[in-house]
Amino acid sequence: MGKNRAEFYHTNNDFSGIRKIQPDIQEVVEYRQDASVRIWYNDQPVGFEAHWHSAVEIILPMENGYEVTVRDEVFRLQAGEILLIPSRAIHSIAAPESGVRFIFLLDSAPLETMHGFSRLEPLLAAPLCLTRSENPALYDEVYHILLQMRNEYFGSNEFSDLSVYSLFLNLCVVLGTHRLNTMPMLSSGYVSHQKEYINKFNDILSYIDTHYMDDLNLDDVAARAGFSKFHFSRLFKQYTGFTFSAYVCHRKIRVAEELLSRPDLSITQIAMQSGFSSLSTFNRVFRQQMNCSPSAYRNMARSR
Repeated sequence: MGKNRAEFYHTNNDFSGIRKIQPDIQEVVEYRQDASVRIWYNDQPVGFEAHWHSAVEIILPMENGYEVTVRDEVFRLQAGEILLIPSRAIHSIAAPESGVRFIFLLDSAPLETMHGFSRLEPLLAAPLCLTRSENPALYDEVYHILLQMRNEYFGSNEFSDLSVYSLFLNLCVVLGTHRLNTMPMLSSGYVSHQKEYINKFNDILSYIDTHYMDDLNLDDVAARAGFSKFHFSRLFKQYTGFTFSAYVCHRKIRVAEELLSRPDLSITQIAMQSGFSSLSTFNRVFRQQMNCSPSAYRNMARSR
């Protein structure tokens, strides 16, 4: 990247200096006024301790690499590789002595309120790393969208924030479509059943969204979908990437994450309102998924 281009991005950055993130706390993303996106041109040789935020984060190194740890998984990104970090995922960053990268921060709240978000949630539940060598066609499409987002954000379009977020939605559609097209359950041998299967499992995800507080039983939900529990379990894992029980736990933990921001609720109340039958089960599952206790997660949000 030439000097003039670097100066352009520095000049048009929303915030001077580096992200100021204290160890082990929530980062409150400062979006532009009335916006849901922030794109940051970063050439700082500074890493960041473990932190989390409610934004989906996408990292695109342009020069040199970048090491990112998401939960317990380490990603050693090379220039041009793309990493998507789920919202609320605890992560840390080790920066090289020199390098350039773009960091995209996108508020997940508008996305989560959209009808049909449940079919995207499995896609955004785990970190995703894209490289050109593994899937050139998908990588090129996603990379092109990210460059469009960057150009819109740093341009002069009055509606740049809306344009960037619409491109982010398009990116989600591209990733979701690719995921559907590569599922064994929707392979050529099942072409006549593709739409039927997609509709059935989207209905099941919506059903879990509204009944996560109930005692959801695998046999009953499988019967609702019209499958034996063994066939349902196999197809559900293919469709979501989760076992049935793991997805229900994941959905409950997402509810708990939101409730933990409310100081008027005790941890016990949050456990019950998230659909857990006991505080001990809630603490165990939360720690397994978030790598910290509910109390520690809540303290991160308070320590600003």
